[in-house]
Amino acid sequence: MHLYKRKDSKFWWYKFVYDGVAYAASTKTRNRRDAEGIASKARLDVIEGTYNIKRQKAAPLFKDAMAVFLEYSRQHHAEHPNTTRQYTNASKPLISTFGAKKLNAITPEEIERYKTARLKQGIHGRPLKPATVNADLACMRAMFSYFVALDVVARNPVSRVKFLPVSNEKMRVLNFEEERLYLAVCPQPLHDIAVLMLETGMRPEELYRLRVESVNLEDRHIFNPRGKTKAARRTLPLTRRAADLLKNRLQTIEGDYVFPREDDPSKPMGRVNYLHRKALKDSSVLFRLYDLRHTFATRAAEAGVDLVTLAALLGHSKIQMVLRYAHPQAEHKVSAIRKMEEFQMARQMEEAKASELVQ
Repeated sequence: MHLYKRKDSKFWWYKFVYDGVAYAASTKTRNRRDAEGIASKARLDVIEGTYNIKRQKAAPLFKDAMAVFLEYSRQHHAEHPNTTRQYTNASKPLISTFGAKKLNAITPEEIERYKTARLKQGIHGRPLKPATVNADLACMRAMFSYFVALDVVARNPVSRVKFLPVSNEKMRVLNFEEERLYLAVCPQPLHDIAVLMLETGMRPEELYRLRVESVNLEDRHIFNPRGKTKAARRTLPLTRRAADLLKNRLQTIEGDYVFPREDDPSKPMGRVNYLHRKALKDSSVLFRLYDLRHTFATRAAEAGVDLVTLAALLGHSKIQMVLRYAHPQAEHKVSAIRKMEEFQMARQMEEAKASELVQ
C-alpha cells in the first residue's frame, strides 16, 4: 500500500497492487490516518470483490511505452532537441532488453541486472563508461515518471536503483600553448565557436542556436534566451576578442543565425564534432570540446572572479555547480599560499612595531 500526495491535489491518494492489477484513487481527505483507513477498506473491497474504485490503466509493453514517451519528449523539449536525442540513443539498448515486457512487470532487481550487464558491454574491446549506463537509467526513470503521472503504473522502479558513480577528473583545462596549437588548425565555423567558448563560457548548443538579434556589439554583450533554467537564460558581456570576432562574422553571414547551416542559412548549424576530432588529430592536443567551457571557468576563477558571478556567467543556478568547473592550477595554489605568507609576515611586523611604540 502506497499513500502519496499529488501536486494537483490537496488530498491523500493511494495505490496498491492485488493479483497483478494496480488500483489508485483519491481518499478525499487531508488526514493521513483517515486516508490509511480508507485505503485499507478499498483493498478489502478489492479482495472481497465489492470494490467500486478507479482501476489502474492497462500497462503497455515497454517498447510501446517508450515510443509514446519519446514522442512526448519531442513535443515537451522542442527547444532542447538534444534531450530527446539523448533519450532516443539510450532507449535502444533498453528496448532490446525490456521491449517485450509489460511496463508494470519490470522490477528494480531486473534493472540492477541490466545495469551490471550493460556496464560489461564494450566498444572496441573497452567496457562502457558509467556515464553511458547512467544515461540509460536516466531515460528509463524519466519514462516511468511520465507514466506514473498518468496513473498507468503505480510506481517508478528506477527510483530504487542507484546510479553508478561518475568521476569528473577527466575534465581538463587547456593552457595557452595548447589553445594556440588547436586554434591554428581549426577550420570555420569551429574556430569561431571555440574562441567564443573560451571568451564567454557558453555551451556549444547555445552558440549553435545563437541568433544575430541576440548580439549587441554596441554595448558588447550577448543575450541567451533559451535554457532549461532561469539562470541559463542570461546576458553575457563580451571581451574585446569576442566582440571583434562577432563583428567580422556578422559582416559575412546571411540569415538569422550567427552560425547558420551552409545549405540553409535560415536554420542553425548542427554539431561540429567531426571538425573537432580532425583538429585534435592535426594539433595533437586531446580534450573534449566542452572542456573549452571548463577552461573559461577555471581561468575566470584564477583571475579572481567570485563564484557567484562565475555561476551567473556559466548559467548555473547553484554555486555548487561551479565547483566542478573551477579547479585552480598547481602554480596558482602555490601563489595563493605565498600571498598568505606575505600577508601574515607583514601583519606580524606591523604588530611588532606597534608594540615597540607602546613600550
